[in-house]
Amino acid sequence: MGEISVNREHFRRIVIFFLTVLIIAAQTAIFFYYWSVYYNPYIQRTFVLKGQIVMILLYDLMLLGFSRVYGGFKVSNLRTTDVIFSQSLSTVFVNILAYLQICMLSLRLVSVIPMISMTLMDVSAIILWAVFARYVYTLLYPARDILLVYCDRDPDNLVKKMNARADKYKIEDSIHIDVGFEKLTQVIDKHKAILLCDIPGDIRNDLIKYGFSKGIRVYITPKLSDIILMGADNIHLFDTPLLLAKNEGFSAEKRFTKRFVDLFVSTIMAIVTAPFMLLFAIIIKCTDGGPVLYKQQRLTQGGRVFNVLKFRSMRVDSEKEGARLAAKGDDRVTPIGRFLRACHLDELPQIYNIWMGDMSLVGPRPERPEIAKQYLDSIPEFDFRLKVKAGLTGYAQIYGKYNTTPYDKLKLDLYYIEHQNFLLDLRLIMMTVKILFVKDNTEGVESWQKTATITDGSVGKEEKN
Repeated sequence: MGEISVNREHFRRIVIFFLTVLIIAAQTAIFFYYWSVYYNPYIQRTFVLKGQIVMILLYDLMLLGFSRVYGGFKVSNLRTTDVIFSQSLSTVFVNILAYLQICMLSLRLVSVIPMISMTLMDVSAIILWAVFARYVYTLLYPARDILLVYCDRDPDNLVKKMNARADKYKIEDSIHIDVGFEKLTQVIDKHKAILLCDIPGDIRNDLIKYGFSKGIRVYITPKLSDIILMGADNIHLFDTPLLLAKNEGFSAEKRFTKRFVDLFVSTIMAIVTAPFMLLFAIIIKCTDGGPVLYKQQRLTQGGRVFNVLKFRSMRVDSEKEGARLAAKGDDRVTPIGRFLRACHLDELPQIYNIWMGDMSLVGPRPERPEIAKQYLDSIPEFDFRLKVKAGLTGYAQIYGKYNTTPYDKLKLDLYYIEHQNFLLDLRLIMMTVKILFVKDNTEGVESWQKTATITDGSVGKEEKN
């Protein structure tokens, strides 16, 4: 069974590779046509064979880079609409860069009409390709039947998330660990994959090893300790493997690099966004005459309190009854505030916070002290996020939603802390552009989900075993 699984995985990678080559080839052909017909004849020095090859290679490299960042090739993981959006967004950025490159070669501004036409052709090809790729992949790899193994914690929240991706997963059955290990293995043998949902460490380890021996896929909801170990260093001093979890946040080299990048990028952002920030300030002031900026105490590295700056998006008296999180359809939000929140533009004044050193471009989002205190009552490890500076954007903001539970946000933030590097920061900054257009990331908190004022067993204290 294990050998079959390996061969199946190899074939899956080959299928994805050829699907990727197909869309790259299609977009390359479209670029080559428009370049040859509309641009190459009119540049300062017409390119011949070698020049043509260089232009095509540069275009393909940019397309590969942006598509990998935005997930345009992930036909195995993303929905068809997400693949179309991701690849189209990548194409728009690449075509803008290609147009600027052509203008530089021409030493003048060339017509943008052919580039717009080319982009529309690209998007049409992407739509056809994404539908075809999803059909082929689903035909070869239908939704995987999964056995859910759980303990005392209610798995309903996780089941809802898995069922939302019925194209990939199907929770066929569930079983509680109380039935005993022998019964568990008998039931597991009838499935090709299992999902371990917050079960004690000793039983979980036995089931992982059993799945490994039988070639059965094992999906795991990681504990915080698992995520910490993901960032551990491997030490080979003798014949016993060692893992070193330094648990110190960022090293001195990483802190220096992050600070330099923060200052450089935030300066550019301040210059580019200044006209828009002025416009938003005028609109907010004209709406109700209240203050343009909203100051709020937040926590950053080491639990230090600072004043975060935002464009005011709610009524002036929005918190007269006390602090609470924004809910979906919150009537306290002003019309301009709704727009700013939907696009995350209310966060722009935090460029100043980055300049002052209170925040970084990338890091865990800062929480309010009173709300963080409520989280700590049910999640004692919540202050692990304070190992590093708060960020304008972060791992939890890219891969989570506004309504992601605090416990899951903690896991995402901790993953970032353990894996931070310059390339990851660059990827997250680029991914931030994508989530500005994704509605799911700007939703409020649903009533069934954990907030600062709701205690829910599904996001309480972590299993210690």
